[in-house]
Amino acid sequence: MSRMADASNVEDAGRARKLDNKAYMKELARLHVELVQLQEWTKASGAKICVIFEGRDGAGKGGTIKAITERVSPRVFRVVALPAPTEREKSQMYIQRYLPYLPAAGEIMLFDRSWYNRAGVERVMGFCTDEQVQEFLRVVPLVERAIIHSGVILLKYWLEVSPEEQTRRLEARIKDERKIWKLSPMDIESYRRWYDYSRARDDMFAMTDTEFAPWHVVISNDKKRARLNLISHLLSQIPYEPVRREAIQLPSRQKAKSYQEPAYPYKYVPEKF
Repeated sequence: MSRMADASNVEDAGRARKLDNKAYMKELARLHVELVQLQEWTKASGAKICVIFEGRDGAGKGGTIKAITERVSPRVFRVVALPAPTEREKSQMYIQRYLPYLPAAGEIMLFDRSWYNRAGVERVMGFCTDEQVQEFLRVVPLVERAIIHSGVILLKYWLEVSPEEQTRRLEARIKDERKIWKLSPMDIESYRRWYDYSRARDDMFAMTDTEFAPWHVVISNDKKRARLNLISHLLSQIPYEPVRREAIQLPSRQKAKSYQEPAYPYKYVPEKF
C-alpha cells in the first residue's frame, strides 16, 4: 500500500456534504437486513469471521461497531474490547491474550482495538521497546496467515479522521456528560502526539498490509457515511447468501382453564413517563 494520505487530503476527502439522517437511517435499515442474513449464514455454515477495528481516538470505531450490532444477536456478533493487560498477561507471549477471542464456528468477533495496540498506543506511549515493536511487526503477518489458514475470514479496518474533526469530536466529549467517560488521560496525551501516531501507523501499514490480510481504510470525517461504507464493504468481503427458513406462524394460545391472576402486591415501577 502507498503511504497514507496526509492530513490535508483526509480533510479534503471528508468535505462532501454531510449525509442527512433520513437517508442514513433508510440505508442502515437495508444493511441491517443484510447483516441478519450474514448472521444466519454464519450459523448455518459454521463460518468463522474476525473483524478488526483500528484508528485514531475519535475516529468512530465504537459508533460503527454499535451500528453493526444494533439488530443482530450478541451470541453471534461478539464484541471484544480488552482492558489494559494484567501483570500476568504482560509476562505472556504478546498475542497470547487475544487468541482465546478468535472465532469458533458460527461466530463473528468484532475487535474494538486488537493486537495492533503494540504497533500503536504501546509504541507511542512507551509501553514497549522499539525491539518489541519491530519483532511484532515482523511476526504478526505470519500469525495472521496462520489464522486465515485455520479457516477464519479476517478483515482489518483503519478509520482515519482529520485533525480538525478529531479536535471537534474530542471537545464535544469534554462538554457532554454522557461522553466524558470516553476521555482518559491517555486519550488526551494521544491527541497531543498526532504525528507520533502518524509515524506508527505508517510503519504498521508498511509491514502488515499484506495481500492475504490487507488494511481497508475508511475516511470517517462523516460518521454516517463511514458506517455505511464500512458495513457495505464488510458484507462484500464475505460470500454469504440468504438461508432458507420455514415460514413462521404463531400458534393458538392455550386456554386459561382454572388459572386466575393472583391478588399479589406487585411492586410496580412508578410510571413517570
